[in-house]
Amino acid sequence: MKFTILTLFPDIVRAYFEASIMKRAVAGGLIDYSLVNIRDYATDKHRKCDDEVFGGGAGMLMKPEPLDRALEAAGSPSVRTIFVTPSGRLFNQAMAQELSQEENLVILCGRYEGVDQRIIDTRVTDEVSIGDYVLSSGEIAAMVLVDAIYRLRPGVISGESLEEESFSKGLLEYPQYTRPALYDTIKVPDVVLSGNHAQIARWRLKASIAKTLAYRPELLTLDNLPVEASGLLREVIDGGGWNEPGTVHRGRTDQE
Repeated sequence: MKFTILTLFPDIVRAYFEASIMKRAVAGGLIDYSLVNIRDYATDKHRKCDDEVFGGGAGMLMKPEPLDRALEAAGSPSVRTIFVTPSGRLFNQAMAQELSQEENLVILCGRYEGVDQRIIDTRVTDEVSIGDYVLSSGEIAAMVLVDAIYRLRPGVISGESLEEESFSKGLLEYPQYTRPALYDTIKVPDVVLSGNHAQIARWRLKASIAKTLAYRPELLTLDNLPVEASGLLREVIDGGGWNEPGTVHRGRTDQE
């Protein structure tokens, strides 16, 4: 899979592709990338890529000419082209999974007040928002997309790890623990030390339901709940929700 990132500040993005899991994925040929400096497609001596907004208002807008040339060179709109913007469709795990099926993605990083609408109309295939807030750097938003997408490609991360993550089954991930079993008077729940995999699986599912009910109740629908979860959901509700046996809440652990 190849990511082509169009940006005015390629150095912000470059370090991300040269570290950690991404670095190994690139070295292993699983991921490829190209960083395109939009200024390279400006034709004036100052490499100007922004101008005042027609109709007045604060701030500057990214000009269409260099963007159009840069996007054309990247293959847009034949290649799926994403503009990261607060006014786009809200990004989620399902979209990350969908985009991970593409062999090539072009991502346009906005700056200033955004991008001339004519570029969005003619070159962009998807407007995507990473959340209901505004950033000054489209590069940060682009890296969020890339990170959520590339890790879903075969060979980057083990399939078992992906299956247990938040949102993979419509629920938030259960609490997890490592050594020592007792830390600062807080003991790991007995069930996760029991070696009984059936009981551990039940506890994890119940803890996932409890956490989802507390933090993201809109995710708890009949469509995405596992078949065995309906009874556990009732247990969670009857037991008072997230602060239930065997789950961590505000730095404490209640034991079963």
